[in-house]
Amino acid sequence: MSDFQPVLSARFGKAGSTALKGYQDDGGYATWKKVLGGVGSGEFTPAKVTDLVKASGLRGRGGAGFPCGMKWTFVPPKEKRGGKPVYLLCNADESEPGTFKDRLLIEQDPHQLLEGMAISSFALEAKHAYIYIRGEMVEGARILTRAAQELYDAGLLGKNLLGSGVDLDITVHRGAGAYICGEETALMESLEGKRGHPRIKPPFPAVSGVWACPTIINNVETLCCVKHIVERGPDWFKTYGRNEKNTGPKLYCISGHVERPGVYETPMGIQFLDLLKLAGGMKGGRKLKAVIPGGASAAILTADEVQDLPMDFDGVAAKKSMLGSAAIIVMDETTDIPKAVTNISKFFAHESCGQCTPCREGTPWMNKMLKRLISGQGKRSDLDMLVQIANQMGNGMTICVFSDAAIAPVLSGIAKFRGEFEAYLAKSANPDFQQAAPDEVTSKVADRTADWIHS
Repeated sequence: MSDFQPVLSARFGKAGSTALKGYQDDGGYATWKKVLGGVGSGEFTPAKVTDLVKASGLRGRGGAGFPCGMKWTFVPPKEKRGGKPVYLLCNADESEPGTFKDRLLIEQDPHQLLEGMAISSFALEAKHAYIYIRGEMVEGARILTRAAQELYDAGLLGKNLLGSGVDLDITVHRGAGAYICGEETALMESLEGKRGHPRIKPPFPAVSGVWACPTIINNVETLCCVKHIVERGPDWFKTYGRNEKNTGPKLYCISGHVERPGVYETPMGIQFLDLLKLAGGMKGGRKLKAVIPGGASAAILTADEVQDLPMDFDGVAAKKSMLGSAAIIVMDETTDIPKAVTNISKFFAHESCGQCTPCREGTPWMNKMLKRLISGQGKRSDLDMLVQIANQMGNGMTICVFSDAAIAPVLSGIAKFRGEFEAYLAKSANPDFQQAAPDEVTSKVADRTADWIHS
């Protein structure tokens, strides 16, 4: 860790970091030119570039952590595509509460992303790639559009690039402001000009995606990593990380009750407590109470659970939560967990696309019940009812995993901080408060939440 040098964030804050000249002065596009120059000799082929990415162990940085190179191999071979083109979509619809790393990559070093996209498009034999950027990122969209135009002017995008016979266009497409469009199939629907509703799978995007053509969707940070893997080799990439399944440099977003909130780059798998030190420790010297390790859709972890927690996909999964987009929200001893969970549930109730009944009806009901509880009007049956509703919303009951994301903070909050929820109930002014036996309700809640946590 002490000798680690930033890779993805190396040019953050540098004068002229968004301009093509500044990027090329730092060696930018040398790898893209090398790939184009090696087409005729066979030094670089789509299969060879894909093999490099597979060998690196790169896992998607957008949330799911699926192996990037393996995902690329799901695209059918040319003879089985029926003449259909392949599309690469960059998912820049960064909307997860607590996540802001992709915005920095776009606004501070757009050409790093564009070079990663160009190389990835070559590997996929895609002639047109799209950047689907969150509509609220007005400055980021402007920077990306200008950077792409610089590439066209320099002959690094367009037709027959550097005489290689390779064609590539990149289009920046702004979304209309919907969290659900970060889900890859909803993103494709939106890109096609339709309402952002997730699709039923199969067929999977790699076989039938945008405009019914083979499509690969990768996150901003993932595509930035591709540039460095092809430039420095997969063995270099694997020197960073806790093990061969969690490799490479990683950007972590830290917010909440820390002294220095921000984006920090370290090797994948850094211990949470070491990451907390990088952020200056707990704000005001207060005690750590809880952590959301992967954005609002991740299960809450207690202070005890993060004492020996490696911040990578498998390490966080072992604690029954997820790394997700590495959006770490730190909460100190003053945090009111029921209020925090209520706030998160309000977000999910607002952002549900409404396509599936369990999600459309369940998310606002959970939020209503939580608001009633913290306002001093809760009933003893509310906790049991919340767990019941949540269990009827998750585990494959809906088309996408939005519903599972919405229930994670509710179920983990009740399971691990039940005493705080019960304290609100004990002060309730609701006349129906005494209708259920306290011991019976507490027992049911404990059993059901324990079953969910250990499932």
